[in-house]
Amino acid sequence: MIRSELVQKLADENPELAPRDVERIVAIFFDQITQRLAESGRVELRGFGAFSTRSRDARTGRNPRTGEAVEVQAKRVPYFKPGKEMRERLNM
Repeated sequence: MIRSELVQKLADENPELAPRDVERIVAIFFDQITQRLAESGRVELRGFGAFSTRSRDARTGRNPRTGEAVEVQAKRVPYFKPGKEMRERLNM
């Protein structure tokens, strides 16, 4: 499912809301998750899962096109851990 499909599904299930308002709600939702992760925080949605960040150390990588060694800087990457309810529903 892509973002526009999510907005359409929410708009269909909530006809009292204008599609423009649903788009704003979805945008605010994702922006808040992103902002919290940028602050090294964690976002937990009960029954769904938890978003957090993990650190990746600097390393030497390879350019796949040329095979040349390339230094890759240390960075933080997003991480998602599914909740118990989601795992159970996926493994029914």
